[in-house]
Amino acid sequence: MRENTFRKKMQQGTSSKGSRKNIFTLIEEKLNVTGILGEGIPVKFVPPFLYVALLALIYIWSNHRAENLIRKIEVMQREVEDLRADVTTLEAEYMLSSKQSEVAKKIAPLGIVEISEPPVKIKAKK
Repeated sequence: MRENTFRKKMQQGTSSKGSRKNIFTLIEEKLNVTGILGEGIPVKFVPPFLYVALLALIYIWSNHRAENLIRKIEVMQREVEDLRADVTTLEAEYMLSSKQSEVAKKIAPLGIVEISEPPVKIKAKK
């Protein structure tokens, strides 16, 4: 007759499927998270952590928005400088073309000449 014996207990950490480790197990082993946090993350730390994460996201979003706004302002300033230069050039051309000598040159082909005598003032008798 056979005697009753205890089964051999399996050693902890080894499974019957083999010693397959996933990436999370490797990270946990390398960072020694269980030494810092214990067996799990305490639930009481979740709301403050989420609050800080939300603040970090708002900070990052705000910085990106500010940088985009600065880029748009720089582009608009370049356009304003170009337009200002164009306006200055057009004003100078207009001033040159409205001079009496320039007008006389332009109307000479039409047969209209510039008078060399001063205009005569006509006085009416009352």
